[in-house]
Order: sequence, then C-alpha cells, then structure tokens
Amino acid sequence: MLKLYIGNKNYSSWSMRPWVLLRQAGIPFEEILIRFDSFDAGSGFRQQISTISPVGKVPVLDDGGFRVWDTLAIAEYLAERFPDKHLWPPGVQARARARSICAEIHSGFAALRSACPMNIEADLADIGALVWRDKPAVRADVARLVAMWRELLAEHQGPMLFGEFSIADAFYAPVCMRLKSYALPVPEDIAAYIGRVCALPGVKAWIDGALAEHDFREFEEPYRLKPA
Repeated sequence: MLKLYIGNKNYSSWSMRPWVLLRQAGIPFEEILIRFDSFDAGSGFRQQISTISPVGKVPVLDDGGFRVWDTLAIAEYLAERFPDKHLWPPGVQARARARSICAEIHSGFAALRSACPMNIEADLADIGALVWRDKPAVRADVARLVAMWRELLAEHQGPMLFGEFSIADAFYAPVCMRLKSYALPVPEDIAAYIGRVCALPGVKAWIDGALAEHDFREFEEPYRLKPA
C-alpha cells in the first residue's frame, strides 16, 4: 500500500494537496504523521523527516520503498500510476492549463502564503482584515485567484475548476482554507466554489482531522495567543 508522510493537518498546506487527491480519488494509502515541533536542525521533526526525504520536508509519497517528495511530482506520479482515476482533466489543452495553474500555485502567490499561513481551526478574520487593508500584494494575489477561477469555472461549467474534481482542485484546496480562515473578501461565485471544495468528502475529511488535532504550535502562530 502507498504511504504518505504528512505534517500537522491544521498547518501543513503542502501535505494537504496529495492527501486530498488520494482520498478524493479513492486511492488506498497509509497516512504517517510526522508532528511539527519546530523546524530547527535538532528538532524531532527534522530528525524523523531526514531519514525519509533528502530535502527534509513533507509530504513524501512512498510506493513500496520508492519515494517521491515534491507535491507536483507526487501528483504526476499518481496520475501515471492510476490512469483509470483521471486525475488530470481530459483533453490536451485542459491538461496543459491544469498543469500551468498547479505550477503557478506551487511557486507563486508568495504574499498570500506569507501573510496568511494555513490554519484551519482558527477564526482569523481580524488578522485578515488588517492584511487586506495593509498588504496590496495580498489583494493582487486574491485578484489573480478570482480571475483564474472565474475563467475556468465558466469555461468548464463547474462545479470544479475543470468540470469534475482534478489535481487542480486538490492543489488549490489549501488556498480555499486560507481565504476562509482569514475571511478575505471574494465575490459570491468564488465563495460558492470555496464552499463546494470544502464540501468534497476528501477535503472535509482533512478539515475534520485538522479540527481534531488540538495541537497548538506557537511557532506556526505568531499572531495568536495560545488557546485556553
């Protein structure tokens, strides 16, 4: 059986992508959590992950001892390993577009990532309001998301970005979490897409797991006091 090494579900946006992809596609796998304690060289997390990944990060997919440690590479590997699951959308151009937007979120949207780290269980609307007011780069990132999602939803007639669920929706699921947790303003049609993503069984299962963790990591939440 496939194994997927992940970090805390509440915080690890990178881990969320392949986990949701596997779960939503109905591909059996074993989840192995490597709990975040810190990212220092001597931390428990670093000591564990260094024996699994040459880059010292999660997620890592293990297929019978063969390991893949980049989210895009994991997605491509799964698409080739399970062609019957149709993880990329049908059509040469649609697949190229899906790969393009996955690469865009993989390396872009730095302002949104930096200002709004993923935190599923927290209500961070107050922080989001300050971010929206003070950080034009975040507003620009959100504007790009709105334009991208609107174009794809209109072209492919929803409910997902390419009609049916695909790798693209799994890759943007953590972005949906950020927009929701920080209550960043988006138009109604985009909010509706976010709601549909959150309702996907694979995404809902990840959210439920994040809410059940109760594992406050202070270094992940410099903007928030520890819950009572």
